[in-house]
Amino acid sequence: MRRLTEIPPTAGLPPRFSDLFAQHGDLAATLATQLDVDAALVTCSGTAALMLALRVAQQRQPERDVVVVPAYTCPLVAIAVHAIGLRLRIVDLRHDSLDMDEYALRAQLDERVLAVVPTHLGGRVTDVAAVNRVVADSGIVVIEDAAQSLGATINGRSVGLRGDIGFFSLAAGKGLSTYEGGVAVARDRQWLEAMRALQDALPEQAAMERKRCVELAGYTALYRPLGMRWAYGLPLRRALKRGDPVGAIGDRFPMQVPLHRMGAWRKRIGANAALRLPRFLEERCACALARIERLHAIPGAQVFGDRAGEHGTWPTLLVRMDSEHRRDAVLDKLWTSGLGASRMFIHALPDYTELRAIVPQQDCPNARDLAARSFTISNSPWLRDEDFEAICRVIEAIAAS
Repeated sequence: MRRLTEIPPTAGLPPRFSDLFAQHGDLAATLATQLDVDAALVTCSGTAALMLALRVAQQRQPERDVVVVPAYTCPLVAIAVHAIGLRLRIVDLRHDSLDMDEYALRAQLDERVLAVVPTHLGGRVTDVAAVNRVVADSGIVVIEDAAQSLGATINGRSVGLRGDIGFFSLAAGKGLSTYEGGVAVARDRQWLEAMRALQDALPEQAAMERKRCVELAGYTALYRPLGMRWAYGLPLRRALKRGDPVGAIGDRFPMQVPLHRMGAWRKRIGANAALRLPRFLEERCACALARIERLHAIPGAQVFGDRAGEHGTWPTLLVRMDSEHRRDAVLDKLWTSGLGASRMFIHALPDYTELRAIVPQQDCPNARDLAARSFTISNSPWLRDEDFEAICRVIEAIAAS
């Protein structure tokens, strides 16, 4: 019998209709308190936060025009760099790791490099300290991409603060969502003030904000197992049926990035929802830590977790199989099952057809290997224990084949 419900691919904080009627709330102040920082800047998207940070960096060092990013990251990062007239360089990952390879990074650095953007991927904490060591005393800005990791910490302190600036996403399906939105934090308050000045100078885009308000209202109505069947499951199946995995997970983006200010109504909604976020993240962490033990017992399946001092968030469980063939076999069984199995990003950056003109075509074997052998399991509170066990039985059977 076909399921009438769909588990979302990530563990987004479930919205409440009462949030839509919030009369008070300061999203920036609420998140600054939760992140234990003096101030935070709310932007219209995580991508916009990255673009504002890069523009401030470029104002300070106009002779530099290159941004270095991991070879496995969201395509929007490459689009953001291109959209403001900068050039991209990519760095492969370490072997068996989500961190940038230090030696490959060093080889990409010269006097043209403006910024390096290490990524806290899928809630995991990346090794920003290693990046800081490589770029020390070079004038290169370190911008932490924590779009998928709001609430993650290292040694008790929020990610985003080991570099010069960090940003988080509030997009649909993230831990906290205003449908589209972003938050920036910085070690130096002057960075945020310079970004705020740029944002305040942006023209009003009332039509875009109205569109986002309608989308947020729809998200509030549909982000539940029955609604997700129609809003997410049916488009996913249509895209896979026509052989379009990039479209299936939403990896295809326009080359122009909207830049505007988030409206007061969405900020109030976000502020009220944010009050539930810390407890939600604790619950999702406890669930994930219990479930990865089950996955660790399956030969041939590796789950990426935390290292000493790291306390990541768990929107998904990121699993890597011992071969691309077995990963594909797992997804053949699970991707359209409605149980929340999916993929992080379909390709390493050089392998997206749409990005060929802006991404260097260089070899990145470790990033490509991660894309080829990995898949995700949702950590949504709606994924029941019996559903998770069904997923594990599928992985076990394929791993043993």
